[in-house]
Amino acid sequence: MDPLIYVIPVAGIVGLLFSGYLTWNVFKRDKGTPEMRVIGDAIREGAMAYLARQYKTIAVISVILAVVISIGIRVEVGVAFILGAFFSALSGYIGMYVSVNSNVRTASGARRTLNEALVISFRGGAVSGLAVVSLSLLGVAGVIFLYDYFFGLENALFYAVGYAFGASFAALFAQLGGGIYTKAADVGADLVGKIEAGIPEDDPRNPAVIADLVGDNVGDCAGRGADLFESTAAENIGAMILGLSIFLATGQTQYGWVFFPLVVRAFGVFAAIIGIMSVRMRNEEEKPMSALNRGYYITCVLAAILFYFAVDQMLGNIVYFYCGLIGIALSIVIVYITQYYTSGEWRPVREIAKASETGPATNIITGFSVGLETAAMPVIAICVALLAAYGIGLTAAPAGAVSFVYGLYGTAVATMGMLATCAFILAEDTFGPITDNAGGIVEMSDQPEDVRRRTDRLDAVGNTTKALTKGYAMGSAALAAFLLFAAYFEEITKLMNDKLNAVLPGSGTLQLADVFHVDIASPPVFVGAFIGAMLVFLFASLAIRAVGKAAYNMIAEVRRQFREIPGLLEGKAKPDYAKCVDISTRGALKAMILPGILPVIVPVGFGLILRVLGYTETVQAVGALLMVGTIVGVLMATLMNNGGGAWDNAKKYIEAGHHGGKKTPAHAAAVVGDTVGDPFKDTAGPSLHVLVKLLSTITLVFAALFVV
Repeated sequence: MDPLIYVIPVAGIVGLLFSGYLTWNVFKRDKGTPEMRVIGDAIREGAMAYLARQYKTIAVISVILAVVISIGIRVEVGVAFILGAFFSALSGYIGMYVSVNSNVRTASGARRTLNEALVISFRGGAVSGLAVVSLSLLGVAGVIFLYDYFFGLENALFYAVGYAFGASFAALFAQLGGGIYTKAADVGADLVGKIEAGIPEDDPRNPAVIADLVGDNVGDCAGRGADLFESTAAENIGAMILGLSIFLATGQTQYGWVFFPLVVRAFGVFAAIIGIMSVRMRNEEEKPMSALNRGYYITCVLAAILFYFAVDQMLGNIVYFYCGLIGIALSIVIVYITQYYTSGEWRPVREIAKASETGPATNIITGFSVGLETAAMPVIAICVALLAAYGIGLTAAPAGAVSFVYGLYGTAVATMGMLATCAFILAEDTFGPITDNAGGIVEMSDQPEDVRRRTDRLDAVGNTTKALTKGYAMGSAALAAFLLFAAYFEEITKLMNDKLNAVLPGSGTLQLADVFHVDIASPPVFVGAFIGAMLVFLFASLAIRAVGKAAYNMIAEVRRQFREIPGLLEGKAKPDYAKCVDISTRGALKAMILPGILPVIVPVGFGLILRVLGYTETVQAVGALLMVGTIVGVLMATLMNNGGGAWDNAKKYIEAGHHGGKKTPAHAAAVVGDTVGDPFKDTAGPSLHVLVKLLSTITLVFAALFVV
């Protein structure tokens, strides 16, 4: 056993301990004025109450599915599923708990300096980033080491797929439910408050404002935390399954091929800790984004150095270091592409803002065209990275070995490189809602204008970092798609060999290259591809429609309160915030069920129907559903994430004083465009990240049902 494997539990424990230190560091800061504390408490209570109700729903569905898996597949897979779902939910809980306690402290810090507010908010976000990666690392390693002891490494890896499936399943509900909640509140608050009543954002007279601030946490903290938890878990296990092919081919002696993904993830924790602690502004005039970028570059450099060491010690072929560099470089490229399309400094956002001068229709037309355009550059970057990593991996194959597998492992190593900075990226993501909440608390507690200017600067950066994180998550999902696709066929290879050996011992000699074929010219396979593409469109439709329904009820309630509560718009009466919080909660929990179970039912049901009908291409057809569903999902999520982010920042660009500024027809048009983009970028788009990985993990778990 390679001694570097012992760094896995060490890094996981260090990451959790450092998360604890950051939590202490943030929580010791003051919570500001009594008015700030009242608002902060309302946000925290609403967020925690929603999460408790959501997790009860997830727990019931997860237990039922775990029983089905235990009976239909194996008990070990069912147990791993429950553990994955639990730790995924725990990751989301930790992120949100710290977030709702960091927002008021960030607002208080902004009363003194911008740097203090930046440090508090970013360290609050970093708790989530480090906790998610550390829990994923310890969870995956723990399940595999435990099952390895009882069942052997080969079986352990395939049983551990249940862990990835559980993480993906819980994350889908967390992201979907949180996204529906936050956007129902946001749309209601914006359309009635900003356009109809003409009051500012986060105005305390708006009944939906507390629900909106709560939604930032349940969507962008709890949801995104669970999302990236399942990303690291699924992609680590997929890469380890690919490494298993080389491990078996080398006579089961070189464990580095299997455990390399976990080791580089462990090294990424150490790199992120140093990068996180380096984030601070050199002076009050420096752009906050410059401080964040500096920390990110430090993390990237340290991750690259440690990556080289891991490749040298565990794989023994330095060409894989170049594959890792490709992944790290791709993460930087994706970040810059996303920033180009979602920042107000560049053409796309400014085009949408200018189009707002002629009304909502031209704003929406231009915004949607920008969203469509955003798919091109990331896809080209991902394709170049995949081909380069695959080609480099092919050169690592020793004489007489199947070079195809080594090429696939090159793409897996590139994915590990891209995920090396995951903890820092997630810290940037959670930083966004903390600063957004801080701005709301400052506005509602009537703080001086200079304090609001500081939180506005942080909020603008937070909007950009949230968009960057979504682009990063989608890019890593696209890069990992091929390795997860290959992992599915690796599982099929194992199952087919087991069947052959059961009939004639020793006859199961199939290799991955013998099975890894998908003939799209075959009608059942073509149909599978079609259904995979359709599933993405149907899922996105259900997610967006859910926001529309919940927002309808929210708008009606805000209008009712403005109409029926005397003196509310004059600031002489207090709105009923709790009613709006309850509307978002009920709407989200009810609407998340159908789209949440759809990705489970469709691939399994499709595979079983083909098998019952006697089609010998069942395995290939399910593989086509998986791959085409992933491709379309990546494209659709890129459109929605970047298009929605561009709409949002076009509105903020106008609010900064361009094209007439606030309370103009251009601003009203931009608000309408933003409400269209809201369910794109915060509900359907992020949920599609989870969908594409859920398709991979569910086909892995239920692969035995598709082998004829």
